[in-house]
Amino acid sequence: MSKKAAEHHRKASEHHSHAARHHNEAAKHHESGSHEKAAHHAHTAAGHEAQAEEHSREARKQHTTEHGQK
Repeated sequence: MSKKAAEHHRKASEHHSHAARHHNEAAKHHESGSHEKAAHHAHTAAGHEAQAEEHSREARKQHTTEHGQK
């Protein structure tokens, strides 16, 4: 696997991890009634999810470029 594709996979994984932590925080705040804080963490999680998707697309493009479409 190319270094570029591997780096995109790593970054996607990192963003998924960050999103998971923010979802966890959102759940905690929601349970305690801090809905504004919960919304903030949910919004932040969504941003990390979008970034993860972008890195996944970039990794896929690298694979396609190097190995052809499968």
